[in-house]
Amino acid sequence: MAVATISRTDQDIQSAVLDELTWEPRVQPHEIGVTVDEGVVTLTGRVDSYAKKWAAERAAHRVVQVRAVANDLAVRLPGSAERADPDLAAAAGNALEWDAFVPIEKLQVTVSAGWVTLHGEVEWEYQRRAAERAVCRLTGVRGVSNGISVRPVAPLDSANLAERIVDALARAEATAAERISVRVHGDTVVLTGLVHSMPERAEVEQVAWSAPGIREVQNHIAVAPVLR
Repeated sequence: MAVATISRTDQDIQSAVLDELTWEPRVQPHEIGVTVDEGVVTLTGRVDSYAKKWAAERAAHRVVQVRAVANDLAVRLPGSAERADPDLAAAAGNALEWDAFVPIEKLQVTVSAGWVTLHGEVEWEYQRRAAERAVCRLTGVRGVSNGISVRPVAPLDSANLAERIVDALARAEATAAERISVRVHGDTVVLTGLVHSMPERAEVEQVAWSAPGIREVQNHIAVAPVLR
């Protein structure tokens, strides 16, 4: 009986992910295969840009009952999208420079066979993520490795920081704060607890990253979708 319940739920999740991919205008759903095993979604197939691979992954994460996503989509660039590594490196540098949230002077870009690797240091996690978003949408990108480190300049005020993060979770209504445990060890936040979706889990982590002086967030929150 339990096996039948899991199978039926996986079919529901698969259908919901396919519907979400159809709703996502940046991808072509017929290019993407979707399988689900106990709430873990695997995406397979070929897309013609890294931006589509990135968009498909985020579309799958938006489905409430998804526990995790394995993105096995291959990027096969059409001839018109091929770019020489020096041209792509210059475009990546320009994209980072034009993004107001990215401190370009602290970052380095390396491109090899269309794969962009980012290195350097930023003060905030949102800057690290902004840098990755800026380059992943460029034509000719086959993949992105984000090796940027978060190193806050402001000193950490650890007094009652865990309580302040919980208060921020409550203000943002990211999740039921009583289901989340927040601990602070030095400049690291450790999150544990239970949420019902991957977007909810990601939102809790984002709130924790907003705490001043934090260099690392260890997200150990479990995802247990509500079965209907």
